[in-house]
Amino acid sequence: MRIVIVGGGTAGWMSAAALARFAPPGYSITLIESETIGTVGVGEATIPPIRRFNDALEIDEAEFLRATKGSFKLAIQFDGWHRPGESYFHNFGEVGQQLGLLPFRHYWARGRALGLAKPMAHYSANEVAARTGRMSTTAKGPGIPEVPYAYHFDAGLYAAFLRKYGEARGVVRVEGLLKGVTRGADGDIAAVVTDDGRSIAGDFFVDCSGFRGLLIEQELQTGYEDWSRWLPCDRAVAVPCAPSGNFTPYTRSTAHRAGWQWRIPLQHRIGNGHVFCSEFMSEDEATAILMGNLDGEPLAEPRALQFVTGRRKQFWVRNVLAVGLSSGFMEPLESTSIHLIQSAVTRLLTVLPGQKIEPKVVEGFNRRAIEEFEGIRDFLVLHYWANARVGEPFWDRLRSLELPETLSARIEEFEAACLVQPRLDELFTESSWLQVMVGQGLEPRSWNPIANRYSEGELAGFLGAVEKAAIETVRPMPLHMDFLAALCGQDQAEQAA
Repeated sequence: MRIVIVGGGTAGWMSAAALARFAPPGYSITLIESETIGTVGVGEATIPPIRRFNDALEIDEAEFLRATKGSFKLAIQFDGWHRPGESYFHNFGEVGQQLGLLPFRHYWARGRALGLAKPMAHYSANEVAARTGRMSTTAKGPGIPEVPYAYHFDAGLYAAFLRKYGEARGVVRVEGLLKGVTRGADGDIAAVVTDDGRSIAGDFFVDCSGFRGLLIEQELQTGYEDWSRWLPCDRAVAVPCAPSGNFTPYTRSTAHRAGWQWRIPLQHRIGNGHVFCSEFMSEDEATAILMGNLDGEPLAEPRALQFVTGRRKQFWVRNVLAVGLSSGFMEPLESTSIHLIQSAVTRLLTVLPGQKIEPKVVEGFNRRAIEEFEGIRDFLVLHYWANARVGEPFWDRLRSLELPETLSARIEEFEAACLVQPRLDELFTESSWLQVMVGQGLEPRSWNPIANRYSEGELAGFLGAVEKAAIETVRPMPLHMDFLAALCGQDQAEQAA
């Protein structure tokens, strides 16, 4: 089986590295990319599953962080998303602790109604650590199995790191631009032709060519499902700046008049960007807002991007699989861009084709990929719809959205009875949905009556114990900067200081 990957960057080299690590003998992997084509490179914040990917490739964490100028991430802070001046965190890991068979949220909801419960932030070890700038990869506490974490890293350096990894394991890199495609008698792609006239034959092709979708769209005309009616932001301006101020173990997302700004702290710089809707704001306005809200001096000229949020109608068509931006685009609000690359590659490995591609396997792959995209879409739409930024046309319109039925049902269940029930294989957990729902101002009208079995004194004692457990878990953790310095070496920490 000859596998040909069209395009490099994060998507291409994650695909190549994973295939090089796990494909059996007899599989060849060729990657075609051109140094003349820049990568988008805005997906520098990740979520905890990235650790499984690196672990599967047997990548040493310290080596990875040194190579990618990475830092740790415990959460995402959302500033001004509900109302200007308000802030909340979406933390990795659980909030609170289960008591009996009942999740913590029901006890918290009853406690809040009785005036006994503090804001949800007090019951999350991740948030206590994030707010105090602390970090440890081995932190555990009473009733807290671990403090989950992810990374911030330079996506370009990560691609270079994986290129070295892949080439050491037999991946053949071809420098060139795609200029043509040869189709077989059955309609499958038989070969791709580069700008210098070389024909590279393959049995299976992975399209990592970015927004253009050179194979999946331009050649196979798969079609695109546009989600801009729910997620209308269609532009972004990105710029790195010098590090200064608080070296936070979390990503920050700050709502603005017609979109939002990201802040991602790395060892050598801070990644910044302003995602906005061109109907309500010009590129010049968006750039001015971004440049006026940087921590340090800009390190490059601002770079503009255009996109349409949505997905390909099919991700795997004939003998072509789209991975990364060629499969669709979800704005980086919840750091899912790199995860969608990872999940596509992982899903491919579970159904790796032999000499024959089975249609039912392709059908199942596409169904699961669509479900994953739609689940993430609903989670992102929740952030926009549940806002109270009254008097701002962009945000006013979003409150009047006709929501996807899947999202409406989730909201109604939560408001009615504090129910949060994601699908079993869904990316975002009950804890994630709970934190964003509460952070965006949704309130449950009732809770499971089992929570009423405890007296007010017992409930207060339980809530206090959970809060204490979060504090005690974080107490021995070093500062993020110190922990990173110890892991990566003092020279790295000095660069970030």
